[in-house]
Amino acid sequence: MGILANIFRKIFPSSKTAEAAPAPAPGSVNAPTQITRPAAISEVDVEAILNNMAASAGQPLNWRSSIVDLLKLLDLDSSLQSRKELAAELNYSGDTSDSASMNIWLHRQVMNKLAANGGKVPADLKD
Repeated sequence: MGILANIFRKIFPSSKTAEAAPAPAPGSVNAPTQITRPAAISEVDVEAILNNMAASAGQPLNWRSSIVDLLKLLDLDSSLQSRKELAAELNYSGDTSDSASMNIWLHRQVMNKLAANGGKVPADLKD
């Protein structure tokens, strides 16, 4: 499971997958099979969710500009190794030894991915 998937799981509400109800037992009244459909996914206010999490974090975390703080806020590994793994997931082509540049790029890409997948992200945080 990738780091980006973990980020999505922390921010986006889980949706139930469609599944059929079990077939009726032999000899029972033939009840119609019911299907649970996934709830319609509406735009998720990423800023509101992260601001609420930050308010109860117990420490100041600047998720708006820091990938490290964003990962900490989501209770995910924010180590350099973890960020390098995230960079690989997102096809970062820069020098991973230049962590400052990589971190800025990562934050922007994560915000872009959140926006592309149903997240309402402030315009100043994405491309």
